[in-house]
Amino acid sequence: MSLLQDLEQRSGKQCELCSSKTNLSIYEVKPVSTGGLDGSLLACETCVEQIDNPEATDSNHWRCLNDSMWSEFQAVQVMAWRMLSRLKNEGWPQDLLDMLYLEDEVLKFAKATGEGLDESEKVIHRDVNGTILQAGDSVVLVKDLKVKGSSMVAKQGTAVRRISLDPENAEYIEGKVGPTQIVIITKYVKKL
Repeated sequence: MSLLQDLEQRSGKQCELCSSKTNLSIYEVKPVSTGGLDGSLLACETCVEQIDNPEATDSNHWRCLNDSMWSEFQAVQVMAWRMLSRLKNEGWPQDLLDMLYLEDEVLKFAKATGEGLDESEKVIHRDVNGTILQAGDSVVLVKDLKVKGSSMVAKQGTAVRRISLDPENAEYIEGKVGPTQIVIITKYVKKL
């Protein structure tokens, strides 16, 4: 069975967030989703648009989270927590957040994008030119870098795809250079 078929079976062919039955698609939960059934959910066009564009968020649409936040599936729990955190200043979402319990590892995954933090608290990663980096971006090395703990040298011009961000330090990102996962300092990369 394909991922879409698995998600349709799991959700009853409806959006796992708002229960809409139209314009459904696979939504992979960021920042570094495991993909597959555990890292994805079936979502309608309206939900995806509002998740990806915070300016387009209609708080009344998200009252549906009162039901979907109790889902047994991690991807749905994570997105419910993130949207409730984004809207917590509305009042009612804070009440739902207070009721929502997530396992420690699920909560860490939910917080990985910085959702729910005030702008002053967010860790912002910037490349050598000051461009903001986001999880999943591709970057290129602007300098030859020795990889600690090995004899490998990552050459200038090497592309690093699907980076992940260190949630606690704005200077560090991670990515694969060849088969090796390495930590890279942001002042040595340029966003592609």
